[in-house]
Parts: sequence; C-alpha cells; structure tokens
Amino acid sequence: MEKIIDNILNLVYPPVCGFCGNICKDYICKKCSIKIEKHEIKNKNILKVKKKQKYFDEICSIFKYEEIIRDILIKYKFQNKAYLYKTFSKIILNNKKICGFLKKYDIIIPVPVHKKRKHQRGYNQTQLIAKNVAKVLNIKFQNNILVKNVNTKPQSELTKKDRETNIKNVFGIKDIRKIKNMNILIFDDIYTTGSTVNECSKILKEAGAKKVAILTIAKDYKK
Repeated sequence: MEKIIDNILNLVYPPVCGFCGNICKDYICKKCSIKIEKHEIKNKNILKVKKKQKYFDEICSIFKYEEIIRDILIKYKFQNKAYLYKTFSKIILNNKKICGFLKKYDIIIPVPVHKKRKHQRGYNQTQLIAKNVAKVLNIKFQNNILVKNVNTKPQSELTKKDRETNIKNVFGIKDIRKIKNMNILIFDDIYTTGSTVNECSKILKEAGAKKVAILTIAKDYKK
C-alpha cells in the first residue's frame, strides 16, 4: 500500500533534484552530484573521539557547512521544504563508506525537537532523513526514546558558551530498556559546536548505551 501511495504522489508531484529543481527520479541529478563534490569532507570525515568532554565515541560529517550546502540546509530547516529529506537521504545512501559506518550501529535516533517547535515547523528535519535511511538500510529507527522536554532558544542564535548552557538537562529518556547495551547512532543536520549531540550522548550513555556515534550532513568549521 505504501508503495502504491508513493507512486501516486510521484505522478502528482514528480520527484525533483533538491538542488536545481529539475525532475529527477533519484532526487539529485548527476550535474548537481558533481557540483557538490567540492564541499565533501574528503579526509578524516569519520573520526574517533578521545576528548574527555565529549560523550560520543565517533563522529561522521559528510559536507563542509558552506555555500550551496549551507543554502539548501537552511531552506530545508527553516523554509518549509520538507521534501528535501529525499535528496539528503539519497546522498547518504549513495555513499558506501557512510552506509558501512551506519551499519555498525543497532539503532538510529534523530536529534529530537520540542513538540512546540515541531508544531511550528510542521516536521522534524532530522527525523525525516533518519527514518528513511534506517528503513532502506534495515536498521532499527527509534523516535520516541530520546525526547526534548524544554523548548529552548535556537542554538544558531547563541554563542558557544551559551549553547552549552542552553541545551543542558533538556533531554530525557522514555524507555531505558530499549537502549541499554546498544550501539546508537544519533543523526543531526549540522555540527557546529557539538553541544546538542554531546548532551544527547550524555543522556544515552548515562541510561546504559554501550556506544554512541554522531552522523551529520554538514560540519561548520568556522565555529
């Protein structure tokens, strides 16, 4: 039934490349695939984390947060372009190295947003991508374990120090049994200072997660 619905929707709203807007069944055309290559983090895009202040064990980011990558992420996150999740999902799924990284983990969890923020935006941008990728790779997707209990100020508006304070103790765990001794992958759209994903990792580790890793679409090297 789900496949039939998708086929009907594709007839009414043909799939397009998220970057150029041209009709493209793969959601990203060859021309744009080549265009965004220069923004990829070629070397050391998967890093082991040894710093004591970080609670996650490794992190993987696909692009540098700049130019066309920055523009499309802003459109996706703030301009009601929910359909772009298909383009981002395709970028992840087309990368064999990233897929291999993901398959090491038992559960994919998107960084949660507060229910008020989700209502305002209409969707959780990390949830849409994580759910689609998990489904294709046959990895368990959990969206109701890690929850955000406080509607904080947007991190993008704050300094590094204020970001850490803003996000402290705002997340909670609903069911510890589902994450105990599990290897968990947290998905977020942008890594800036790492305050958000670090706080999420802390909560998961304290609840008994065995290993926690981070995957983001982009990393901001200017911060």
